[in-house]
Amino acid sequence: MLELDPKLSPANSVIPTSAAPGSRKTKQGTAAEQAELELQMTLPLEPKPEEPAADWRAQVPTISQLTRRIRGHLENTFFDVWVRGEISNFRKPGSGHAYFCLKDASAQLKAVMFRPALSKLKFQVQDGMEILLHGKLTVYEARGEYQMVADALEPVGAGALQLAFEQLKLKLQKEGLFDAKFKKKLPHLPQRIGVVTSATGAAVRDILKVLSRRYPNRHLFILPASVQGEKAAAEIVAALTLAEKWNLERPALKIDVLIVGRGGGSLEDLWPFNEEMVARAIFGCGIPIISAVGHEIDFTIADFVADLRAPTPSAAAEVVIPRKDELAYQVQSQSLRLRSLMQKQLEQLRLHLGHLSNRLVDPRQKVRNLKQSFQLLEEKLTIALRTRLLLSKKRVEATVHVLDSLSPLKVIGRGYSITQTNDGAIVHTVDDTQVGQFIQTRVSDGVIESQVLTKNKKQW
Repeated sequence: MLELDPKLSPANSVIPTSAAPGSRKTKQGTAAEQAELELQMTLPLEPKPEEPAADWRAQVPTISQLTRRIRGHLENTFFDVWVRGEISNFRKPGSGHAYFCLKDASAQLKAVMFRPALSKLKFQVQDGMEILLHGKLTVYEARGEYQMVADALEPVGAGALQLAFEQLKLKLQKEGLFDAKFKKKLPHLPQRIGVVTSATGAAVRDILKVLSRRYPNRHLFILPASVQGEKAAAEIVAALTLAEKWNLERPALKIDVLIVGRGGGSLEDLWPFNEEMVARAIFGCGIPIISAVGHEIDFTIADFVADLRAPTPSAAAEVVIPRKDELAYQVQSQSLRLRSLMQKQLEQLRLHLGHLSNRLVDPRQKVRNLKQSFQLLEEKLTIALRTRLLLSKKRVEATVHVLDSLSPLKVIGRGYSITQTNDGAIVHTVDDTQVGQFIQTRVSDGVIESQVLTKNKKQW
């Protein structure tokens, strides 16, 4: 609250009379120092030495001066404030800062949360969310508006981490990262098993103990990573990347399956396995992954994205590989079963062979039958060939007769002749010759050579 001291002239400005109830020690120092400061501020200013009378209006503060004094009072008085309300008009421009209003049924307060503080939030801030906001009050001098500069924000009801968990779970579920169609099948008997966890934690000891009991001679790769704290998520992602790089560079020694997890703890302790970067790294990893985080009642985002969830690290070791003695028993049982099936199959084959033997014909008789069949076929083929040759001969003779009748030599034999020039051209008319030209006339018994003396063209 701000009051004017009636003993002071307007030139003596505005003074604060009290701090907010329940506020903590101010920035000026101890409580005694604060009380002395307030006493000095509330006392009238000592009169100045006699000076020539001046207009008091010249001492009236400007808007900037007054606003600056109000800002100083607010910042010194309300520098450690919690307030409750509902978020509205939330916006986050490219600068990364967040601007919003906090309101209730009858009032509202403008607020800003700068990027460093905003980046620490695990959940997404949304309009309509009821929150508890911590920060200090200040004045935005350019507009003369008071606002809160926030440094912490908590949702009312569900905790901040639980809200962040639900928001990320819903987001990844909508993207399909939990779909069964993306789950990779675990190998039945992996040769090399990778474990992403703390190298000194209880989880790795439990896994080693179980694996040595179930199948002692399996190769185990420990990919150490922090599983708690701010750097844990990045180290888990780096370990998964290292496993994939190993498989690319050493395909003959590739890791067949990965166990990613840690022992139990609070939600804050398990939070690295709820980070979006870890979830996407598990989803994108080409190696089948078993998530083994916390206890049976603990669920993390990694559990939903992984190819298989195990309730504990020990359970993951139980799932990843069968017991060696159980495998030996299964092999023995299968061998006995195969032997029994083979004996039954052989007995059936013997019976079938006996039936076939009874149905067999004497091979010599079969040879005689085949010989008779061949003889009959040979006779039929001989007759068919003879008939075919006879018909072909008749067709050839008929063709020769036709060709002979059409031969020019036959025509010449009947008294006709053919006249040709020396170059072989046939003379059809007198126009085909020239006077003095030598021509040849072919008759039935030879050729007559002659020379054209004259040409007479007559109509017959």
